[in-house]
Amino acid sequence: QVQLVESGGGLVQPGGSLRLSCAASGSIFSINTMAWYRQAPGKERELVARISRDGRSNYTDSVKGRFTISRDNAKKQVYLQMNSLKSEDTAVYYCYILFRPRYYSTDETEYWGQGTEVTVSS
Repeated sequence: QVQLVESGGGLVQPGGSLRLSCAASGSIFSINTMAWYRQAPGKERELVARISRDGRSNYTDSVKGRFTISRDNAKKQVYLQMNSLKSEDTAVYYCYILFRPRYYSTDETEYWGQGTEVTVSS
């Protein structure tokens, strides 16, 4: 059993900041990739940012220079610092992990959080 608990969403004015957090727990041996996706109303889910276990990260073009993804491997947590927020950042943000459930197998599994809503509006 795996759980991803997201927090930090809410209502913020344009130009403001929010920090999303996602804590993983349960039957996890190690986590490879951690990421944040988002889905705006009427649109498909898209990758916002992802980070590898060794800290390499990449971002979708629309958030580069404004968002920063980071992780704490010991705590099994991933964060998304969002600055200079725009109305087009309004979406439900989902935490994603690619992980190994068992130490004796290299098989990897994906898991998604339930989502946290971010609304950017004046």
